[in-house]
Amino acid sequence: MESPHGAALSAEDFGLKGPRGWAFRGVEFTAGPGSLVAVEGPSGSGRTCLLLALTGRMRSTQGRAEVGGERLPGRLAAVRGFSALGPVPGVSELDPSFTVAEHLRERALLRRRFDGSLRSLLRPRAERAATARATIDTALESAGLDPATLPKAERTSVRDLERLEALRLSVALALMGRPRLLALDDTDLKLSAADRALAWELLRSLAADGTTVLAVCSEAPEDALTVRTRPAAGTDASADDTTTGKGTADAIAETGRA
Repeated sequence: MESPHGAALSAEDFGLKGPRGWAFRGVEFTAGPGSLVAVEGPSGSGRTCLLLALTGRMRSTQGRAEVGGERLPGRLAAVRGFSALGPVPGVSELDPSFTVAEHLRERALLRRRFDGSLRSLLRPRAERAATARATIDTALESAGLDPATLPKAERTSVRDLERLEALRLSVALALMGRPRLLALDDTDLKLSAADRALAWELLRSLAADGTTVLAVCSEAPEDALTVRTRPAAGTDASADDTTTGKGTADAIAETGRA
């Protein structure tokens, strides 16, 4: 039975072939709502492409998947509607020149403009501001980011954040949309062993609260449901990972907004 919050995931012979060959193929797994799913593999093995395909940002070309009761590749827009991206290079990166407060305000404004009802848009400004602040505070708490501990509180620039702090900010921004599926790329990249443990602790807590978490990593924790990708036979691994830069932007443009 589908959870009203977390999204169940499943894939059967799931694959994606691009201009340079297969990014990934033959992926099969099943995960219930509120699962912590780790996509493990080396760079170039199509990890990010799989993440983007399962969140409706890239169109698969082989097999099928089901996310939150929606079939892929047919229901891309529906899946995008209840999934959110944390940090994904070339897709949902933080602007290093922005402060923490600027990122939070921008996301709150975007949510109010695109996700709010007409009734909510007509509420008094003070009421709208209070609602936005409450949403921000809840997301920050869930992501484990306390602005008071930052060098300049919410006025701290992203470029001055530690890697784990930036990860928490990206997660907080994604959580403001109350997604059923949260997806993150390069979860353990450039993290010390201690910070890596804290990052996985955060993702476990989100999954325990009911949000399904899909996290790309180089090494999955033992308690996660691990999905492994690998380059298809006869494919140049360095060439088939089209998940960064212009390749990703072009692919997403074909399926809709990120």
